[in-house]
Amino acid sequence: MEHADVLVVGGGPAGAACAAAVRRARPDADVLVLDRSVFPRDKVCGDGIAPEALDVLAGLGLDVATLTAGYPTVPRLRLHGPGGTTVERALHRPSSVVPRAVLDGRLLAQVLDRGVRFRQHTVREVTVHADHVEVDGRFRAGVLVGADGAESVVRRALGLAGNSPDRLAVAIRGYAPVLTGAEGVQVVTTTEQRWPAYAWSFPLGDGRANVGYGELVSGGVTRAELVAGLQRMLPGVEPEGLRAHRLPLSTGRPRLPDGRVLLAGDAQSLINPLTGEGIFYAVLSGALAGEAAAHGARAGQVHRRLLRRRLGGHLRSSGVASQLSRWPVLMEAVVRAAREDQRAFDDVVALGLADGRLTARTLAGTVRRLR
Repeated sequence: MEHADVLVVGGGPAGAACAAAVRRARPDADVLVLDRSVFPRDKVCGDGIAPEALDVLAGLGLDVATLTAGYPTVPRLRLHGPGGTTVERALHRPSSVVPRAVLDGRLLAQVLDRGVRFRQHTVREVTVHADHVEVDGRFRAGVLVGADGAESVVRRALGLAGNSPDRLAVAIRGYAPVLTGAEGVQVVTTTEQRWPAYAWSFPLGDGRANVGYGELVSGGVTRAELVAGLQRMLPGVEPEGLRAHRLPLSTGRPRLPDGRVLLAGDAQSLINPLTGEGIFYAVLSGALAGEAAAHGARAGQVHRRLLRRRLGGHLRSSGVASQLSRWPVLMEAVVRAAREDQRAFDDVVALGLADGRLTARTLAGTVRRLR
């Protein structure tokens, strides 16, 4: 049986950030990452990276300039409200758009350069003992971190149910020529039809854009309807490489268990319910899991406390905003408020893409636009 101090299942952003955090806290720690794929590999995603996510990685000592090299920043965001209102403004800090086939490989490579080990392995069984955790009778560690995505094997091994359909989204994504007039602009568009649903176009800087469309699973949407929704909301777009994926929203996240097994990123249902953004949550929750891993049998309790301290207020705000967003008229009022006030625009972006909160300023502006 192969031994490690910390075993990380999943080599994506959450798992890589976790491994980097362990090594930063304990340079002598033996950290082993397991993933069923070899890297680089593609991952269905919008490819957008908020600057706050890069801040987390920089804080772990990673070279973020190398991670985003070759992909220019995107300085503007355009929002289309469900009632037709449009706002386009400069972002407080520009975002990046890097294909996951590039980003994840670069990120894991940097982590491996810091002494983390990697094995290609598909995890099937997790067994928790009083003083260690075993995986498939082949690997043994003091702490196990499940960063293995929306269909997490580790989460199922803990007996934690998946999200209910009203707290689970499904999206389809492909690549297409950038929209006319949208080079350097992230575009998010909504509509009252099949609400709540939205489409996006995020430019890569090479003439292409990541385009997609998503809505709640509870609406009973089919793949054909996802494709139709994308074509309806982004007319004329003919994407290649369309793939669908499920998004477990943070409004359905489980209570993290005590003990030696932790969850991070999508495995913990950390997907922003307003935008479907998950990379910021992934790297932050992974980094906090790496910090907690040093506590052995108390790792789960410590990780829960760290997440509550760092994200508790934001997750409460995004949960409330998600409930309010079920009414298109409210979302239209939010877009109007953002159109008239740069500060309200910045608040909305921070709530949807990072760790912002509902502010009195934005709420007051929304109420005024409802009158």
